[in-house]
Amino acid sequence: MTKRRFGRRLALGAVMMATLAMPAAPAQEDNLAPAIDNKPGTLIKPGDTLSGQLNALRGHGGKKGKATYQLTSEPHRLPPPGGLCNLETGPETFQIVTNSDADAARLKAFVGKEVSLKVGEVACAEGADQMSEAIVTRWSLVTKR
Repeated sequence: MTKRRFGRRLALGAVMMATLAMPAAPAQEDNLAPAIDNKPGTLIKPGDTLSGQLNALRGHGGKKGKATYQLTSEPHRLPPPGGLCNLETGPETFQIVTNSDADAARLKAFVGKEVSLKVGEVACAEGADQMSEAIVTRWSLVTKR
């Protein structure tokens, strides 16, 4: 009724199944949700430098031809009362408000590049028209010499 070497084939099949299942077990452990580092970002206050990639945003409404820029950086906490802007680690995107055409022209040369800005005034975004997590209303461009 049973074939010869049935036990050997069964043992070989069991070893092969165990071998195939072993790499899957550690892979499943890696797919678990990573431990989130809940430490908030560094505190940024007026006079500090904010560095990151500068992007140009296309604005809708407002003044025609008015440029809007966004700086993407590492998370930063804001001074009270804004704090973390209702985020776990603080804002990572900062909308840069240009106060004149000269400010817009200076930033236009740095679009898509790393830039550093000295922060004068920063606050959490509150309006629906604001496309970033925080707004930098006063700033100056820091150049490397």
